[in-house]
Amino acid sequence: MTYEITLSPSSNKFLNSLPGKTALRIIKKLEQVKENPFRYIEHYEGKYHKLRIGDFRLLLDMDIKSKTILIEVFDKRSRIYKK
Repeated sequence: MTYEITLSPSSNKFLNSLPGKTALRIIKKLEQVKENPFRYIEHYEGKYHKLRIGDFRLLLDMDIKSKTILIEVFDKRSRIYKK
């Protein structure tokens, strides 16, 4: 049940701006999410779901039929819900 994860351009830019250890930890977590997304992802408002990784939050759109996850917004917890 492996899902494909895609990052939006702004999410990819934010991930690349993080320090190496932090980015590596987030990438490892996304690898776990690929295998079993329902263990880690929670429903958020409307069509979005959210994923918590330490102090970071990811708002994502999940398509169960095509098994894809699109990360729309990726930022620190203090800023993400203001977007």
